Amino acid sequence: MDKLAVVVPCYNEEEVLQLASKALREVLDDLVQKGKIAEDSFLLFVNDGSRDRTWELIEEEHREHPVQVKGVKLAGNVGHQFALTAGLITAKDMSDVTISIDADLQDDVAVIEEMIDKFHGGSDIVYGVRRERKTDTFFKRTTAQAFYRMMSLMGVKTVYNHADFRLMSKRAVEEFSKYKETNLFLRGMMPLIGYQTDSVFYDRKERAAGESKYPLKKMLALAFNGISSFSVKPISLILGLGVFIIIVSLLALLYALISYFTGHVVAGWTSLILSIWFLGGLQLLAIGMVGQYIGKIYIEVKQRPRYNIEKVLGDEREE
Repeated sequence: MDKLAVVVPCYNEEEVLQLASKALREVLDDLVQKGKIAEDSFLLFVNDGSRDRTWELIEEEHREHPVQVKGVKLAGNVGHQFALTAGLITAKDMSDVTISIDADLQDDVAVIEEMIDKFHGGSDIVYGVRRERKTDTFFKRTTAQAFYRMMSLMGVKTVYNHADFRLMSKRAVEEFSKYKETNLFLRGMMPLIGYQTDSVFYDRKERAAGESKYPLKKMLALAFNGISSFSVKPISLILGLGVFIIIVSLLALLYALISYFTGHVVAGWTSLILSIWFLGGLQLLAIGMVGQYIGKIYIEVKQRPRYNIEKVLGDEREE
């Protein structure tokens, strides 16, 4: 029987953690009774440097349910993608299959059984995909759709309307662990693994409690990181724009010469200033874009650890 680990990254989730623990433990109990997973399957909460009582609650849940609830404490806040990676790598040697899900209970835990069924059917990665985005605001829905279209245009493989709710087999996580880059965008990395995949579909719910840990600023940063980590097309677009402006400039030069020789010379102070500002802004944009890529290279070549695990609760190998 396969041992399941449900990896739950947490950052300041004291309001919802116990609710998430109860809901997910009920799912584990149901799957064990149906003979679909091993009795020692467990939840692995990853505390991403929370400033509230999240870790204390994880310890409390572990004391009350030592077999079903385990925990990983990171030494500091490293962000959702790193925290999730830490949980997956930790769970890799403790289980046969992992499922990652956020603590806010917006992802439907009822489809976990369907994920397990598809895993038993031969799929190494099963994506949790939202059916629709009716619960999102118009702005969030529109920007999310634009993001996925842009990623597709940039040549990045992603699963539409999929976040980080997914099942991964042990060998899929082992393959993922070989990817050592610091600029993580898990939604784009998973399709690169190449094993058999499938999807389950669900309706996303409202947060059970607490506030979203992904405000607009973090969403934009994640989107840019995803594009710049998997595609160099933005630099190619800047090159193309530069060539286009050179062509327009040559046409403008031809027009100026014709105007000069035909005597239709008009003072163009405004157009001159606008041209200078436009070209100056374009140059700064190009330098900034190239600088972003150079900055990523700088971070990658230092090969610093992506996270520091301070403590693991419930790992028999360390007890």
